[in-house]
Amino acid sequence: MKIAIASGKGGTGKTTVATSLADALASSFSINFFDCDVEAPNAHLFLNPDLKDIKPAVIPIPVINDEACSACGLCVNVCQYHALAVIQGKVLVFPQLCHGCGSCTLNCPERAISERERDIGRLYFGKTSTGISHYMGMLTVSEPMPTPIIHQLKASMQEHADITIYDSPPGASCAVVATTYDADYVLLVTEPTPFGLHDLKQMLGIVKQLNAPAGVIINRQGIGDKRVENFLAQSPYPILMTIPHRIEIAAGLASGRLLTKILPAYRHQFIALYEKIAEQVNVNQENR
Repeated sequence: MKIAIASGKGGTGKTTVATSLADALASSFSINFFDCDVEAPNAHLFLNPDLKDIKPAVIPIPVINDEACSACGLCVNVCQYHALAVIQGKVLVFPQLCHGCGSCTLNCPERAISERERDIGRLYFGKTSTGISHYMGMLTVSEPMPTPIIHQLKASMQEHADITIYDSPPGASCAVVATTYDADYVLLVTEPTPFGLHDLKQMLGIVKQLNAPAGVIINRQGIGDKRVENFLAQSPYPILMTIPHRIEIAAGLASGRLLTKILPAYRHQFIALYEKIAEQVNVNQENR
């Protein structure tokens, strides 16, 4: 089963939930954990895997043979990302806009375009002391696009597992879609504040498009109001767990401890959470 943990905004406790869920299930299941927040990965600070550098993440960038190029502009027209331009009879390439789709190369009538690999980051793999297989991507600073490295990170899986957990980037961007699109279940983490409700609604729009079952965890319960709960009561998305706003939780997380270690009773709650998720996934599959 593939479970994506996402949130409409940063700082809601998404990684707290993802790492604690993985830790609670590791004694009964084989776990693949993917930290897809490639711009600022931090799950390894809690799970402590022995990480090894696998390989660079690269995308193919067009290289123009000026002697063969007729500057017809067809490559410019087929590029959806405006990474090419014809200026004074020459085709110019803007590498940081290129998504590496290869459309320009395939459509060049003069066969004047070849490709070279451009390094955009690194992929890492390691095992934790509890046997969790940890995959992490790290986007190179100044690179604008996390999506290609997320796809390559997910494709780098070295072994299959009973449960795969995707720790999604924050927000509701293309990077979140790239992380969650193939998930069997999307677990949304929010907080009971106006910002939390606003961004939760954005993520629910994505979940609806994915047509995946989903549920919600409310973190820092007690700091805001009841608007998130009232909204969810009128929606098909259940509240699966609440985590209170407590100083010992905040202090423990700040020191790199898992929630299941700070408050051991939560280990059983996360196991029960998984059972609820599995039940919803089975119902969803039966209704298809």
